[in-house]
Amino acid sequence: MTLRVDNLAKHYGASAVFSGVNLQAARGEFVAIVGESGVGKSTLLNCMAGLDSWDGGTVYLDGVNLNAQSDDARALLRRSKVGFVFQAFHVLPHLDVTQNVALPLLLLGTPDARRVQDMLDALAIGALARRLPQQLSGGQLQRVAIARALVHRPALLLADEPTGNLDPQTASLVMQALVAQCRNHGTTLILVTHSGTATLAADRVLRLSTQGLAPIGEPGAPGAGPVS
Repeated sequence: MTLRVDNLAKHYGASAVFSGVNLQAARGEFVAIVGESGVGKSTLLNCMAGLDSWDGGTVYLDGVNLNAQSDDARALLRRSKVGFVFQAFHVLPHLDVTQNVALPLLLLGTPDARRVQDMLDALAIGALARRLPQQLSGGQLQRVAIARALVHRPALLLADEPTGNLDPQTASLVMQALVAQCRNHGTTLILVTHSGTATLAADRVLRLSTQGLAPIGEPGAPGAGPVS
């Protein structure tokens, strides 16, 4: 999937969260987005997925103009082509690991127990298949969230601080698993993070400021500088 964002702007009242955001991501590309707390990184991801509204500009997913789509049409596009990994996991507490991961396939009407098990094994949580979320560690929960986001083989994966709640060693293992799965399936990955370590495998690192996105280290670019 290709993702294209043209001159995107978002305001809360008279205050600009960001403006002039432009981004093109090719199939299979890994783009990391960094920036100060409160600059709107999570909001930008939500806009890319059509989960949040924006005041100006356009988002295209695989050539489809999200501005022109109804809420139902956006939801169907997300269901089939987009995965989302949240910092807070958002796994369903009453479902076990297998049931949580299988949910996207069930919603698409394409249940596949073998694919679910293969995804669990790929993320080293196959032995936890029948555990409930409250029986898991933070790192295990995040692996469940990643498996759920990838099991339907989305063309685009949006990841919001996926290692923000994890200790450094667990965070490194989770990032390795996340990137490996995206590379294996040619999934475009857009990841927002505060972690310099999480950006090391990225094809590009961009900094978000109120003036838009700029490559890290580009002389004179808004927000250019070290990753933070």
